[in-house]
Amino acid sequence: MTDLSYAKDPKKWEQSIRSKFPYLSNPSFAKPVVYFDNGASSQKPAEVLESVDQFYRLHYANVHRGIHRLSQEATQAFEEARSEMATFLHATTSSEIIFTKGLTEGVNLLASCLGKNLVEGDEVVVTIMEHHSNFVPWQILCEEKKLKFRVVHVDESGTLDLDHFQKQLNAKTKVVAVNHVSNTLGTINPISRIADMVHEVGATLVVDGAQAPHHFPVDVQQLKCDFYLVTGHKMYGPTGIGVLWGKENLLNQLPPYHGGGEMVDQVSVEKTTYKESPARFEAGTPNIAGAVGLAKAARFIASVGYESIIEHERELLDYAQAKLSSIPELRFIGQAKSKVGVISFVVEGCHPQDIATLLDQDGVALRVGHHCTQPLHTFFHIQGSIRASFAMYNTKDEVDHFVHALQKTIRMLIV
Repeated sequence: MTDLSYAKDPKKWEQSIRSKFPYLSNPSFAKPVVYFDNGASSQKPAEVLESVDQFYRLHYANVHRGIHRLSQEATQAFEEARSEMATFLHATTSSEIIFTKGLTEGVNLLASCLGKNLVEGDEVVVTIMEHHSNFVPWQILCEEKKLKFRVVHVDESGTLDLDHFQKQLNAKTKVVAVNHVSNTLGTINPISRIADMVHEVGATLVVDGAQAPHHFPVDVQQLKCDFYLVTGHKMYGPTGIGVLWGKENLLNQLPPYHGGGEMVDQVSVEKTTYKESPARFEAGTPNIAGAVGLAKAARFIASVGYESIIEHERELLDYAQAKLSSIPELRFIGQAKSKVGVISFVVEGCHPQDIATLLDQDGVALRVGHHCTQPLHTFFHIQGSIRASFAMYNTKDEVDHFVHALQKTIRMLIV
């Protein structure tokens, strides 16, 4: 995309990055919008939008099922996207990449398929910081099959308590589900270390990577997990598309999740047999354009360069936390040493909803509530918090605007 690195010229780098995102210069806005809700979903670079548009305009057909030229072109684009995501996550083969509707579907797929081999008395372990998408499906499974549902705690800084984690693991543990990065706290969990602990008791490790690959590189081989999930819309890609990566031998041991076309080998009145991964888990017509857009997003991130992304977002996080620390009424929720650009906080004497409403009037878009991590908020004895989450296109000038608007809002609310 550009030879310019953040370290070489931060201002030019920021200008170059921001110019790639049409939303940031939307002429319909009465005033600029500071978009700090990236933990929920990110804006899209023009090249991702154009890749989806061009696919539908010029190359669209159903995949895998036609011998005509258009079907072959669409199939090639879809399978190239699979290969691109295999490279992006450092999979050993593209057959380890399953396209899903998003991370939530991927977790439900695993809960359903892994759950078929679990029996009463087996145990599933999650953490208190999980997004509901990596909490509720396992809870449902445990209720249905009478499994033990164990939850690992965090400390006051929002760091995972590894001693407590170790105590939750035993010979009955079959599945452990943990996020790579907390969507509420920004905490980065030590996945490779967790993997060693999990595998020592013979359990399977499932990692929710929704908040990771747009902030730093993900290498599933180094992480040593068994399954890793990402979702497109948080990493500058389209909605309705995600990836489930799994070790090839494990995927081929799992039963199908959905039944339908394309995932079958032979169908007869007497019996149906199924293809191996990835077709086994991709019944029906997939989100072809979404996969194409997701692969383009992965290429976009790689072209920007992780070194520059990490340095920029680290500086932005430190700058924002320093500025917010000057507000006496503000209390941070979670301050782990290892974290990405996410800040959650409460303001004493102010309801988070009121703050977010007034900030929106000042052109600041952020998230308020429990951020689909209600158990975590209960742990911290609060009903909700305010979350500012940063992306590569955010700037210190935007932080200044946000902090000034927040200070003004607090003065209005605290009489």
